[in-house]
Amino acid sequence: MNHPRPEGWRDAGAADAVNDCDVLVVGGGINGAGIARDLAGRGLSVVLAEKDDLASHTSSSSTKLIHGGLRYLEYYEFSLVKKALAEREVLLKSAPHIMWPLRFVMPHDPGMRPVWMIRAGLFLYDHLARREVLPGSTTVDLRSHAAGAPLKTHFRKGFVYSDGWVDDARLVVLNALDARARGATVLTRTACVDARRGATRWQATLALPDGAQRTLTARALVNAAGPWAAQFLAEHAHAPRPKSLRLVKGSHIVVPRMFGHDHAYIFQNPDKRIIFAIPYEGDFTLIGTTDVEHHGAIGAARIDTDEITYLCEQASRYFAKPVRAADVVWSYSGVRPLLDDESGDPSAVTRDYSLELDTAQAPLLNVWGGKITTFRKLAEEAADLLAAPLKTPRGPWTEQAFLPGGDLSATIGMAQRPDTDFSRFVQALALAHPELSSPLVRRLARAYGSRAVALLEQPLGAEVAPGLYEAELQFLHDEEWARGADDVLWRRSKLGLHYDEHHRAAVDAWCRRHWGTLASARTETQWN
Repeated sequence: MNHPRPEGWRDAGAADAVNDCDVLVVGGGINGAGIARDLAGRGLSVVLAEKDDLASHTSSSSTKLIHGGLRYLEYYEFSLVKKALAEREVLLKSAPHIMWPLRFVMPHDPGMRPVWMIRAGLFLYDHLARREVLPGSTTVDLRSHAAGAPLKTHFRKGFVYSDGWVDDARLVVLNALDARARGATVLTRTACVDARRGATRWQATLALPDGAQRTLTARALVNAAGPWAAQFLAEHAHAPRPKSLRLVKGSHIVVPRMFGHDHAYIFQNPDKRIIFAIPYEGDFTLIGTTDVEHHGAIGAARIDTDEITYLCEQASRYFAKPVRAADVVWSYSGVRPLLDDESGDPSAVTRDYSLELDTAQAPLLNVWGGKITTFRKLAEEAADLLAAPLKTPRGPWTEQAFLPGGDLSATIGMAQRPDTDFSRFVQALALAHPELSSPLVRRLARAYGSRAVALLEQPLGAEVAPGLYEAELQFLHDEEWARGADDVLWRRSKLGLHYDEHHRAAVDAWCRRHWGTLASARTETQWN
């Protein structure tokens, strides 16, 4: 039976419903979006199906770092660290508007790791992969360095090294945008509820946002459902003996700004774990993360009192001003799908990934584990595995490619360094739009990069909430799959953190009035 296509089915770049494709990718987190992008760029027809909004779970709940994983060196994960270190600058160059270099300060605690061990680890971190943009590590005197001012006075020596920061949810959206630009169909709020495997084809049933169902056929299926990967395989793809995943909850808290400088901190804890304290959204500090075994419903992860206490206590071991539970203005939790390597400590479970290709019948590619820093490499390797069975027209291409909005050359000329290129772009955009406030220009440049130029070519319309105008809201709907206030306030941006309940309600009312009530309820965010 044919159903009229609701808006949720119609991808912004497709005029008609798709009934047949080369690859169906299930899961709209960073791995699914990255794989869809890579495959579409190789000339394959791709459909990406995500049961909720893009990046609505694990991929918007990270610590938001592009990093090699300094602590993984202690677990002898040299291959993973080297791979992640090499990816840092590839990613920074691809999207300088949503990623930038960040210097980290590790105060030396004599009761933790000895100086020689830290220096050896940082030497490896500096030299395991080539660096062009990121400076190497150094030692600083915290009694005179700006990073020492917020700390307790007995911390006198610190180690400083480089990694990067990323807007994780926007990274997913940009990959989906690029996939669509290269011919993929991206379907949000569309669950794959059944997948039947034949000798050469998969037949998949998709549940649309209005409850109707559609069937399509695909030459291959990619299971990139993240923490749901094993469950999807067993319950919907009818595949036996799925690989065992270890589900580990990571929670973060956000408090008012603890320091004014632009460095982040990495703190060593007595349990041999580490936490980060990161400048966040100008007015805040992000502190995380925890590692707790998760046994409940995957989509219902919430921070608990013990986690808040843990993060506050560990941060307070370093900051002169204690961090208290009452200071927490927002928190979020995500479930990481880690490969079960039988480690007793959740913190010791590998963050590496495994790709499992089964070609006994129509190809099935399962994605297990992974971390946000290595998503592009994971996607490239996944596409390489599918190249032979699908006879892919083209080969790897993403290493030198920009993500949407990342090529700023039309405004500033030839690229030089990602961080300075972005600063030049902000200046140029401000000169072109003297009628806009500096904070608004910078926010739009950060969110959209070169795409902000097109956005600002049209009238902004009414101001729905401070700094958020109708034109941007409609742009997010038409171009970026936003269907409700949560999509706008907590994933496409973090404006919800800056707004009070009145302003959040105003955005919600506008979205409902103009877009209907398709948006899902708030399930992934908590604020106080």
